[in-house]
Amino acid sequence: MKRNHFYKKLTALVLGGLLTASAGTAMAASTVQLNLGDAVQMALENNRSIKSALADVDVAKWNLSKYRRQTGVTLGLTSAYNRANDTAAQSHVDNKYFTNSASASIPLYNFSLRSGIEAAGYGLNAADVTLENTKQSVRYSATEGYYNVLNYKNLIKVQEDSVKAYQEHLDNVNAQYRVGTVAKSDVLSSQVNLANAQQSLTTAQNNYDIAVATLNNIVGLPTDTVLQIDDQLKHDSYNLDLNDCTNYALNNRADGAAAYYAVKQAEAGINTAKAGWYPTVTASGSKAIEGKNAFGNDTNTWVFGATASWNIFDNGVTTAGVNSAEASLVKAQETLHQKDETIQLDVRTAFLNLQAAEKNIKTTEVAVEQAREDLKIANVRYGAGVGTNLDVMDATEKMTAAQTNYYTALYKYNVSKAALDKAMGIPVDINVAKYKTSQMEGNRVRKVREDAKVTENPVLELSQAAKTASKEEAKAGRQAERAVAAKAGKEKQAVKQEKAAETKTAPAAQEQPASTGTVASEMAN
Repeated sequence: MKRNHFYKKLTALVLGGLLTASAGTAMAASTVQLNLGDAVQMALENNRSIKSALADVDVAKWNLSKYRRQTGVTLGLTSAYNRANDTAAQSHVDNKYFTNSASASIPLYNFSLRSGIEAAGYGLNAADVTLENTKQSVRYSATEGYYNVLNYKNLIKVQEDSVKAYQEHLDNVNAQYRVGTVAKSDVLSSQVNLANAQQSLTTAQNNYDIAVATLNNIVGLPTDTVLQIDDQLKHDSYNLDLNDCTNYALNNRADGAAAYYAVKQAEAGINTAKAGWYPTVTASGSKAIEGKNAFGNDTNTWVFGATASWNIFDNGVTTAGVNSAEASLVKAQETLHQKDETIQLDVRTAFLNLQAAEKNIKTTEVAVEQAREDLKIANVRYGAGVGTNLDVMDATEKMTAAQTNYYTALYKYNVSKAALDKAMGIPVDINVAKYKTSQMEGNRVRKVREDAKVTENPVLELSQAAKTASKEEAKAGRQAERAVAAKAGKEKQAVKQEKAAETKTAPAAQEQPASTGTVASEMAN
């Protein structure tokens, strides 16, 4: 709980500082120190996909509540005023009376309602595990984004070393050219290679800036935030077995569990469709009073009873509904099987990528050492006049490529491990396997969540603050729309008034009488 509070406070302070900084036009973007744990936690708290999934959980929870509440007692009140005149009896005496009644009813047997509760319960289970799957996806995105920043940070260092090597070699070539020991072509080719290296450095720096902006977006910070990350990509060894990883994934993948609950919902849908073959029984009671006054009780009636309704023949409507629901079940089952196959493929792919990256780390480590030694030899040979400029250029290029390959392999290794964790369904807030077990034991959702949680205070539902913020946002939106409409109305009214004023004040065009000279001139012509 304290750790979550720290991250919320950190995010609030960062955002508050950035908003304050935005008030000054000349102030630089804020700097935030970040590590992998911070990045993941901030992403879990701020990511909008998670907030959307939390809203889906709330929808499913209240949908289940709606079905459950239909099994309870419902109460109703009715009041009526009637006035009659017996015209047939030539009577003009008004017969006015008031009727007030109260009724209560409760379903005793309703197969459709019972099936609806079952389906809604599975819907809430599916929403819970979908939320967990969303959190795992966000964790992977934050981890990948964090490693991406580290990777481009390393690649900048590689390109800086490359620029430095080309610059030192160019200085050496110029020195030898001035004393006439090398040709002009060596100088030109060295300058070209230096320019190419500088361009590669610019590209690496741009890629780093984009990676930082992307990570900021994932964790919920403004994209121009400067991140200070004092970390390095590591090569930790993992003793993993493919079969163990696959079996764990089949039992723990949250999207696999969501597909399972979709099958259970489809099974409940068949029972809902079969409801037309069963009767419904409802118990009810009512009391009615009638009199000349509003609440008079000249007549007092009590009624208690039960009502049974059974549709004996519906021309095959129920049968058609059952067949449709059974087809939906087949579809859900095939989706579940396909999901299991996808899970196995995801695990195998991530596992093989992890193995390949680890092998590449080992080979590229050796290649870097060999390339570094080769560059030293090429520089010494060129300085002694027994090597060529091309030898140095080639050795420098190979050194840059070897270092790039090493850091790329290190990056892929770390990302592949994160991808394997995602493919296996390593939990964020709830253990999916324990969740399913507890649910199968017939426990209520609260108990199921308690049995499955892996953190002290998992966020599994929308907070009251989030609901309040949503209402305030909707209210502000409506107010803004009304303000725009009111402004448009005022502008239209002003235009109408302006046109009306122009019409009233414009002088009527009057024809000027022609002079005598003008008339005589026209007649002469």
